Amino acid sequence: MRPTAIRRTAVAATVMSLALFTAACGSDSDDKDSGKAAGSASAQPSDKGADKGADQSSAKALTAAELEKASLKQGDVKAHKITKAGPADAVEGKDVTVDKAACDVFADVLMGAKAGSPAASTQRKVINEPKKDAAKGGTDPEAFEAAFDITTTLATLSSYDGKGAEEALASLRTAATECASGFTFTVAGDKQKVVKIAEEQVKGGEEAAAWTVTVEADGEKSALKLIAIRQGTTLASLASLNLAAAGSGGDFDMPTAVIDAQAAKLA
Repeated sequence: MRPTAIRRTAVAATVMSLALFTAACGSDSDDKDSGKAAGSASAQPSDKGADKGADQSSAKALTAAELEKASLKQGDVKAHKITKAGPADAVEGKDVTVDKAACDVFADVLMGAKAGSPAASTQRKVINEPKKDAAKGGTDPEAFEAAFDITTTLATLSSYDGKGAEEALASLRTAATECASGFTFTVAGDKQKVVKIAEEQVKGGEEAAAWTVTVEADGEKSALKLIAIRQGTTLASLASLNLAAAGSGGDFDMPTAVIDAQAAKLA
């Protein structure tokens, strides 16, 4: 792996370690206005539903126990290691700030935070096992890069009363469209720039959406994936990073096996 590629990998890993995978987690709080863009007009799904009163659907959120059953566990995805996410694996929405209010909810979910204030939520960290040939190591550059062909996905399940899940997904779609040309966000004191949001095709649940997000940090670009699947009152959001792609500055495939497994457990 070239020195530049190694630097890209380090930059990308730093970005994600501050957010998706190894950042310190702040305490839960329903006050997401603190630290957010001034005058934020971005949709907060649970708040929107509360304002509709009698017009709101009577559908109930899954309980914490029910949500646990719908969450991924070891063995659900072949050749992947699945563990419960801990305090060091994600950030809270209040810890993510943006320079464009419309991009607020998208930045939150991209960094592994929950959309709005769900009634219950769970998180799993899903990591694919490196290919056997790559695991043997070696000095060949291609073999070395293959050893970093590891995609890590933070899978978050959030359950809402009424139409909260529908509104959460709708707010993500709106934010992705309005912020497609880019925005700047800060997490754990580290400023990053999203330079592009490109919509991708994905299937699952009653409705689904996905995007490839190009992030630039310290002059180096890397790709992230964000997938959202809604089934009833539950929204699954999956945020993924591939170390090899981050190192080369290239793209990587959607974590299809993880998406399919999560959609199946929600069905």
